[in-house]
Amino acid sequence: MSPARVDNLDLMAPPIIRTIGRRSLVVGLIFAALSLIGAFIRPDQFFRAYLLSFMAWLGVCLGSMAILMLRHLTKGGWGMIIRRILGAAMRTLPLLALLFIPIFLGLPKLYIWARPLDSISDQHLREHLQQVTQSYLSVSGFAIRAVIYFVIWGGLIFFLTRWSSEQDHPSARDNSTRFKALSGPGLVLYGFTISFAAIDWVMSIDPSWISTIYGLSFLIGEVLSALCFAVVVERILFRYKPMSELLKPDYVHDHGKLMLAFIMVWAYFAFSQWLIIWAGNLPDEITWYMRRLNGGWGYVGLFLVLFHFAVPFVFLLSRPFKRDVTRLVWLAIWIMLMRYLDLYWMIEPNFSQKLSVTWADVVVPFAVGGLWLGYFFHNLASKPLVPAYDVSANEVLEPVHD
Repeated sequence: MSPARVDNLDLMAPPIIRTIGRRSLVVGLIFAALSLIGAFIRPDQFFRAYLLSFMAWLGVCLGSMAILMLRHLTKGGWGMIIRRILGAAMRTLPLLALLFIPIFLGLPKLYIWARPLDSISDQHLREHLQQVTQSYLSVSGFAIRAVIYFVIWGGLIFFLTRWSSEQDHPSARDNSTRFKALSGPGLVLYGFTISFAAIDWVMSIDPSWISTIYGLSFLIGEVLSALCFAVVVERILFRYKPMSELLKPDYVHDHGKLMLAFIMVWAYFAFSQWLIIWAGNLPDEITWYMRRLNGGWGYVGLFLVLFHFAVPFVFLLSRPFKRDVTRLVWLAIWIMLMRYLDLYWMIEPNFSQKLSVTWADVVVPFAVGGLWLGYFFHNLASKPLVPAYDVSANEVLEPVHD
């Protein structure tokens, strides 16, 4: 497509995006105020729900970055059509870095290793924690590693955003080589950092238990959450130009196929972790599952098996279903809810032996989610939905002039 024809295209997001962003921000601020009140009344419940909410929205941010780098390595219109959606999501990292501060302030409420050893009555656990805190888990080490994670993620996002912004101008250079050179090592860095972050921020809640596949479960969960979120946003945009003219069934079909693939990988990792622990027959490792099979938590696990894997798997086998964004979006929303439930099943049993839902489990997700969505829609409205001067953008833009 010639530059003159590209210049005449209006690729900015529709005004409804800013409206949704403002409404999301208002909801977030209202629920944030309620959360702060609750944090003073029931701090234990607040910090548990806050960690859960933070990990859920961090997953959408980092998963978007991972999918974006995957797209730069593989090319294809499926990634170009949601590229700016993914970019807007990953650029919420500064907000998430700020939202990490309450987790650091609530370390003693969340992590037993951050409490004075004298306060722990179990002598065996106290001796184990003394060894762990000396070798790895410490408040200073926790903080330093968190800074390293955010710096690495921020560096990747900075260059991905900067080079992408250059492609909104007629004089843009071909950045495909630079994108590819960054994305390969970037995916490796993402895999390592999110694995260690999952160990620090979630697995260390129970420092007596370890799993070598734990980080991979978080990684694939984040990628799946991000892809489903992109489907939801593209469905919102599909009602308006320019997305109504750009989004083709083939692209939606590709998104559905990726959802199917990621769900299968998630199920594989979850089953592999259980199989490795069962085959090892080690009492220290089986305790993680014993907590999640009793006190009503077993029903949550069974629900996840059926409705996080089996039912979505059956729906996504249908080719017509995967090609219709108006139907696929409902499954995407459902899977995002299942991702939240999966994180709930992984985190909450560490604090409660019986299945329970507190006020914070309802209020805090709306607070964090509202603030995050407000920032996301602001990012989305600030750039064209397609980098028009990218050399591979023609595949998406040509249908406008058919």
